Amino acid sequence: MRARTIPSLALDSYQRAARTVLSHHLITRTYPDRIALPLVRRWATELREDMLEMFGYRLEVTETTARLYPVLDRLDPTQPARTASDRVFDRRRYSFLALSLAALGRAGDQITLSELADHVAAEAGRVVGVDLDTERAADRDAFVDAVGWLSARGAITLADGDAGGWASNPDAGEALYDIDRSVVVALFRPPRAVQHLRSAAGLLADPTDDSRRARRALVERPVVYLTDATLDPASIDDVRLLTGLAVERRAEGVALIDTSGRLSDTRFPSTGTVAQVALLLAGEIADRVLDPDVEDGRTVEAPADRTAELIDALDSAIPDGSVFDSLADDLADDESEDDADDIEPGRHPFLADEWIDDTVGALVDAYGRTFAAQWQSDRLGVRRAAVRLLTDLSLVAPVRGGIVALPALARYRGVVVTVREHATIQLFPPSGIGQSEFQEFTP
Repeated sequence: MRARTIPSLALDSYQRAARTVLSHHLITRTYPDRIALPLVRRWATELREDMLEMFGYRLEVTETTARLYPVLDRLDPTQPARTASDRVFDRRRYSFLALSLAALGRAGDQITLSELADHVAAEAGRVVGVDLDTERAADRDAFVDAVGWLSARGAITLADGDAGGWASNPDAGEALYDIDRSVVVALFRPPRAVQHLRSAAGLLADPTDDSRRARRALVERPVVYLTDATLDPASIDDVRLLTGLAVERRAEGVALIDTSGRLSDTRFPSTGTVAQVALLLAGEIADRVLDPDVEDGRTVEAPADRTAELIDALDSAIPDGSVFDSLADDLADDESEDDADDIEPGRHPFLADEWIDDTVGALVDAYGRTFAAQWQSDRLGVRRAAVRLLTDLSLVAPVRGGIVALPALARYRGVVVTVREHATIQLFPPSGIGQSEFQEFTP
């Protein structure tokens, strides 16, 4: 492991480079910022060796890009592509993103937004279930979201015009983009061609590589429970040394604690209505689980990993009698079952949907005036979003009729709430006249 040979005075720099690579699989001259690429290039040789040895990841570094090619142990729905406004990509946006990349790979040094849309529309017409009609505002918005995702990562750079203007009125608006071919090439280089796969299981790593699986789990998941992976002390220490993060060990599992926020894709606790409601809900769940006076102490098994279910769903969508049949490889050896599935899952406290609804309702009643406007009248929406966030963080798991509280949630017990009150300033002080007759504002 090359991290062990780094001088102590330079170790912090190396660890920052490692965290940058692990949190941003694509690094360009402008993404995620202008200092990331020079930092990674400085440690390119050492990082390349450590990423391969510890995780089985391949790192390619050039003058203009650094690209980490990870391997997957399971299908993970918690890290979707997002728009500039933090909306999750849907199927249409993913389709437009893939088709835009293909079109940019065949384009010259520049392209207008309308030209790119024409290329994508032409290709979309050849794919069943995908269609781009620039006359439809919803299609234009989805296409601009995909283009914005590429622009944020430096694959294209706005040279003139405005994409928003084109989305509002394609006859009056236009945008011109410079194409960075090195970024376009780095963005999509899958380890296996999709046409050569009989099953989505072929996208996953070798399930017998236990040591690398454990290390990958530590840097990819919020918490690793011992029912999900076998963690040995040496692997934990290697990851700690590489990332520079603190390790929290408990009887149920291990978590890397990222106080800097430079490795986490989702910070928690955090600001915003959903994150704050999720934190309050976590505290309420922990209090209920630990309350000795609660009569209904029901426990259930945590749900099994859904990877096999998701693979079956994806495989069912593979078209019959197409290029998949003529080019497919026999990947039976790669599709063996994960040994971890044989581990007997533990039992955890169960919280019924009715209790969750009542608790979130009480939180809305108590603190709703501090929520963002969109959530103040949407109790069901904020409840779903908060539970989804706790699920993504491996703090709870959904089951039939409710959720189960997972062990890591206990670290958020005893949540203390402080509501900041804005001072009210009066434009004119009252002098014997009713307070309601004077205008007020809150700074």
